[in-house]
Amino acid sequence: MITTLAFSAFIAACGIAMGARADHRVALAERRSLLDEAARLFPVARITHGADQFPILVGNLDDGRQIKVELVVDTMVCRRLPQLWLKLTLLEAAVCARPRIGALARPTGAEFYSLVHDMPHWFTPPPTNAALLMRGDGSASRQQVERATAMFGSLFSDPTLKEAAITPRGVRLVRQAAQGQRGAHLILRQARFAVTAIAPEIIRRTIAEAAALSRCLADDIPTSPDTAAS
Repeated sequence: MITTLAFSAFIAACGIAMGARADHRVALAERRSLLDEAARLFPVARITHGADQFPILVGNLDDGRQIKVELVVDTMVCRRLPQLWLKLTLLEAAVCARPRIGALARPTGAEFYSLVHDMPHWFTPPPTNAALLMRGDGSASRQQVERATAMFGSLFSDPTLKEAAITPRGVRLVRQAAQGQRGAHLILRQARFAVTAIAPEIIRRTIAEAAALSRCLADDIPTSPDTAAS
């Protein structure tokens, strides 16, 4: 009797494990198409896939600047569901003679994708509903800091925004795209997200915000890439 029960439990466990693996394969396949709809925003777009099967989208704006969209899975913070971050980078046509300066919402120190953590100089952040860390490379003028601070205050009124950063080469925004499913995380220790596509409206909005962030220091003098590298 005990042997029969043990065998039945073993078969049931094997079935659950096989089902979980099958579900995981389906989830990996679904990841590949998350940015397919967003790619239609660009006349010419290229999608590649990382080792985790999340897509990477590269396209160009009408003015020639490049947009890169990536999806980043974050499971680093204990006692929090996994996060799927949308990381959008707007690359300038030419390197600009402007400082590195950025802000990070609700910092934990575990943001491996963050640009702000690599900036050594601290600033007083604008008042927002979330705790905000604002840092730079120390080369910004007072006027540049004031303009950037005002822009960060506006951008971070959106609770989904995680990071905004300005660099000589471009600007970057990171925002929440989805939160992990509780059951998959607690029981199977998997990062699964109940999202089948990233809405083009989210990409369009993030591009507009990135363009506004770039314009806030637009009167800085552009330089050629060769000059900036020397």
